[in-house]
Amino acid sequence: MTPLVLIRHGPTGWNSERRLQGRTDIPLSDEGREMVSQWEVPSEIRGYDWICSPLKRARETAELLAGAPARIELLLTEMDYGAWEGKKLDDLRAELGDAMTRNEARGLDFRPEGGETPRDVQARLKPWLDMVAGRRRPVVAVSHHGVLRALYSLATGWDMTGPPPEKFRWGAMHRFAVSSGGDVRVERINIDLAKVVPETR
Repeated sequence: MTPLVLIRHGPTGWNSERRLQGRTDIPLSDEGREMVSQWEVPSEIRGYDWICSPLKRARETAELLAGAPARIELLLTEMDYGAWEGKKLDDLRAELGDAMTRNEARGLDFRPEGGETPRDVQARLKPWLDMVAGRRRPVVAVSHHGVLRALYSLATGWDMTGPPPEKFRWGAMHRFAVSSGGDVRVERINIDLAKVVPETR
């Protein structure tokens, strides 16, 4: 099994406004950069291969954590929310009513207007996971909430028709293991990245 660590990017202005970002290339906010500067990965993780989504918020987070630019992987980009990018879920629910309720109840087949489903995200992750397993080198991937949800679903069988069994926290890393054929399992979710400040005497 090949170790795989996934880290969600730091917060952006759109995150604070609860807007759907998708492929829209929003950078980290000032508060987001400050937050990420307070994260620290364990020393053994620093020697892993670092890769990231091509979007600015993931690239900035990876560079702040690794101290150098990470290799770009297009397959790690966020789920495409199509015409809904920049909008808020609560506003969409009010506007679309029952149609939105039915769409969200589809779980893995939930589709934003003109965008991807979570199942589509899984389909593009599978060849990448197979490649990770084939290389047999531990990987840190800095990516997005939609990618994390899709990966967790692949590993656990969660069909996304309700809340995930575990809530994914900001400022945490998530350990998976990948085997040949791209099969993935959860090792541990929500490992805190907050720096440990030595006690003063």
